[in-house]
Amino acid sequence: MLGTALLVVGGVGVVRELTDGWFAFMGVTRVVVEHLPLLRDSPLFAHVLLAVTGFGLLMTADREGGRG
Repeated sequence: MLGTALLVVGGVGVVRELTDGWFAFMGVTRVVVEHLPLLRDSPLFAHVLLAVTGFGLLMTADREGGRG
């Protein structure tokens, strides 16, 4: 669940940053980045990082689920 949420928020944030905020309804992604002082200056990097982390969590969960 967390991996899916991170992947969606990260992916939507990347689209929002690449289109210069054209998709106004995706503004919720900016809230995630603005609360982290380290990532506030580079929102595109932050959203890519969120998407990659979410993808990694999903792949790890899938791998661990396959063993049992």
